[in-house]
Amino acid sequence: MTLIHTGGCQCGAVRYRAEGELGFPHLCHCRMCQKAAGNYFMSFGGAMRENFSLTRGEPAWFHSSETVKRGFCAECGTPLFYDGGAGHISITLGSLDDPQAVKPAMQTNLAHKMSWFGKLDTLQHEAGMDMTADEETVIRASTRQHPDHDTDQWPPQVSEGKP
Repeated sequence: MTLIHTGGCQCGAVRYRAEGELGFPHLCHCRMCQKAAGNYFMSFGGAMRENFSLTRGEPAWFHSSETVKRGFCAECGTPLFYDGGAGHISITLGSLDDPQAVKPAMQTNLAHKMSWFGKLDTLQHEAGMDMTADEETVIRASTRQHPDHDTDQWPPQVSEGKP
């Protein structure tokens, strides 16, 4: 049985499919990835080009260096791909419909890793800051985020102000 990974951006304008195992699943701490993600690292896994396809829309591309371009959704800004020109395309693991399915196996560019990452589990947790069930219900009822699965149509048809 062939492993299938699907995913896409937050708004659903760009969707993709990758067949087979995603190779070299890793966290990259380089400064370019930090800037591209607006976060402390990016997570990637590589799909062979012949096993990768776009199933909806087209990403926009930014050439972050002479040899690398980064694909993202022009509508919502979600970072989706890292393309270094090799025989594979790297997919951001957080854009997978099932991000739990691919566990990073290594880290790269540790010179830029945040020095305090080892202490994350010791950070205080404020239970009162977690969403309540009622808040989650309100958000779920009004979300514009694409669901974590392929859809025939997105956004859904709206009639008389109701989905």
